Amino acid sequence: MTIRISPEETARQRAFSERVREISENRESLPIAHVHTFGCQQNVSDGEKIKGMLLEMGYGLSESPEGADVVIFNTCAVRENAEDRVFGNLGALKHNKAKNPDMIIAVCGCMTEQEHIVSRIKKSFPHVDLVFGTNALHTLPELIFGQLSEKKRVFSVPKSDGVIAEGLPIRRESKISASIPIMYGCNNFCSYCIVPYVRGRERSREKADIIAEVKKAVEEGAKDLWLLGQNVNSYGKELGTSFSELLREINAIDGEFRISYMSSHPKDATKELIDTIAGCEKVSRHFHLPVQSGSSRILELMNRHYTREHYLGIVEYIREKIPDAALTSDIIVGFPGETYEDFRETLSLLREVRFDSLYTFIFSLRKGTKAEKMPDPVSEEEKGKWFRELLCVQAEIGRDMYQKYVGKTLRVLCEGRGRSNPEMLTGKTPQGVIVDFYGGDELLGQFVDIRIEQAFEWMLVGKIV
Repeated sequence: MTIRISPEETARQRAFSERVREISENRESLPIAHVHTFGCQQNVSDGEKIKGMLLEMGYGLSESPEGADVVIFNTCAVRENAEDRVFGNLGALKHNKAKNPDMIIAVCGCMTEQEHIVSRIKKSFPHVDLVFGTNALHTLPELIFGQLSEKKRVFSVPKSDGVIAEGLPIRRESKISASIPIMYGCNNFCSYCIVPYVRGRERSREKADIIAEVKKAVEEGAKDLWLLGQNVNSYGKELGTSFSELLREINAIDGEFRISYMSSHPKDATKELIDTIAGCEKVSRHFHLPVQSGSSRILELMNRHYTREHYLGIVEYIREKIPDAALTSDIIVGFPGETYEDFRETLSLLREVRFDSLYTFIFSLRKGTKAEKMPDPVSEEEKGKWFRELLCVQAEIGRDMYQKYVGKTLRVLCEGRGRSNPEMLTGKTPQGVIVDFYGGDELLGQFVDIRIEQAFEWMLVGKIV
């Protein structure tokens, strides 16, 4: 059952925040906090809330743990290498703690929702003071006050289907872009994925709260709005609304801005949603639909709830209704039980769909998932060969797909310095394609029309019209 944090509890946490601020103000120098976020945009959004709460508590923020009074690692559990990086960084902090025994070291996020991870931190990292789960993020002021007052190790990982906490302060990483969670958790239980176990069940924010946050972000100058959820396509089911309805209401808000979203699940990519996006001029023309495999047999083992044929039907409808749409996807190579024939079906899907780009991964086993117990006879060496073959096929397709933009004039949101050349500026088209071009810094945060002159495998280069 979803727990919606009450206004009384929010006020209680603000009271703890004020008590920490009083302690901070009585120090000789400003206390410093460092927050390192690993993983997805949802984690980045959580990190912005953590920073917002720390600022309210009177902390300054640093890009480095060196000299910091509080260090918080906001972790990801989706892939093994992300966990390894966290443990490596935690080990390195042992020396910082030796130099500053009053330093508070904390770990939060998805990794902390796994019992074997918490157990490892308890036994192997005694210099870690505080561990808190995804459902305890809103209690950070109370947890920090407890550390300052009692200096006891605390492990706060309450078991819950998930919480929704409104009204937390946010320190956004960008003035141009704003990440706005619309829902949390996942009900899909793909056999390779740990997310439902660490993020809880699907739960949607009230539409009025989302609309209020969007309006505030737009008033503050945000031009690139990202609506976040593990599966945004299923937003609002328990509230009697839908993602389509939410998109239409946000699209109607005054102002010049672009609406993007992540992540989508193909099983919930309905014709109604595609029709809605086609009719909303502010919604990006970029569909990121993770297919994971081109083999229906492997999709069933993955528990994806769609077939190859169903996926191709979605693609056909998108291209019929939105001819200029870009399509990107995720592919997992070497899922347990996958044969080379299954893999060849994935290659044939790539050639049939012709994705603009892909996010590609070799299967990473996650403890506690159904895939952990599946037979996996294919060697890592063989999976590596398949992976390189996949990259070669997509590289050729990507080059051809990007060539179609040459000679066209596209509306680009200018976001920062160039990817290919720091003397240039960079931005993205409505299709989510990166474009570099020459221009002055006064264009940052503005929409400009760019005529595309060159295409590469992953980006475009053009000139202002």
